[in-house]
Amino acid sequence: MSISNQDKASVLIEALPYIQKYTGQTVVIKYGGNAMLSEELQDAVISDLVLLSLTGIHVVLVHGGGPDINDMLKKIGKKSEFINGLRYTDAETAEVALMVLAGKTNKQLVDRIERTGGRAVGLCGLDGGLLKATRHTDAEGTDYGFVGDITSVDASIIQDVIDKGYIPVISTIAHAADGTGVYNINADTAAAEVAIALKARNLILLTDTRGVLRDPHDESTLIPVIHTTEVESLKADGIISGGMIPKVECCVHAAEGGIHRTFITDGRVKHSILIEMLSEEGCGTMFTKE
Repeated sequence: MSISNQDKASVLIEALPYIQKYTGQTVVIKYGGNAMLSEELQDAVISDLVLLSLTGIHVVLVHGGGPDINDMLKKIGKKSEFINGLRYTDAETAEVALMVLAGKTNKQLVDRIERTGGRAVGLCGLDGGLLKATRHTDAEGTDYGFVGDITSVDASIIQDVIDKGYIPVISTIAHAADGTGVYNINADTAAAEVAIALKARNLILLTDTRGVLRDPHDESTLIPVIHTTEVESLKADGIISGGMIPKVECCVHAAEGGIHRTFITDGRVKHSILIEMLSEEGCGTMFTKE
């Protein structure tokens, strides 16, 4: 389909007030799921990041890498295990996660950004004590192995990279706060903590669904805006359930931590980041305290 120059100009004009609103602001984007598996979607995500950066928006990318970890574990003959949606991480799996996330995945993303015309620096939570964590626990005392909960984020390290004009690309491995080892961190959780520490304007979680649906089997039932005060009732009604619960809790935590807007956005849609940030339409569910 051909788009006229007039239509292209109209799109740019529509985006202008949003660009003006966000220029000079920090936006944290969590990248994972299907958007990392499809070459076409990878190209769209990276192009979105570079475009936002070139308009003066400070973009911070926090990434997962579950499929890459699964592939490496399979190569060494080790089975992937998950408990309540979190990867069980024994000592060997922790080493694989460190190697894959801080090595392969992180540097591939940096390379893609650079090849698309952006400037990026790869960071790991171990760099300069960027992320520190303690062992993750839950009310049932479940053993998740070396899975951590972040206790501190040194935002100055990330800010230094931003101030020099680069996109920070952060892999979610953290120092043990007591100095005894390293922890694998859920990327959604890490993105929320990074956003709070940076006092970011927005947090966007790219996911494999449209957002929060009233009927999980009907994507036309998307809830475009949820106030944080509505979340508990939506849980009680079973509308927010299963794997969506931890994502929503990350958004609520970020909103309560001072983030202006938090989004669960459909990473299966090309250029969903631009649609979410630079248009009235949006592309997922927005959470707000207002």
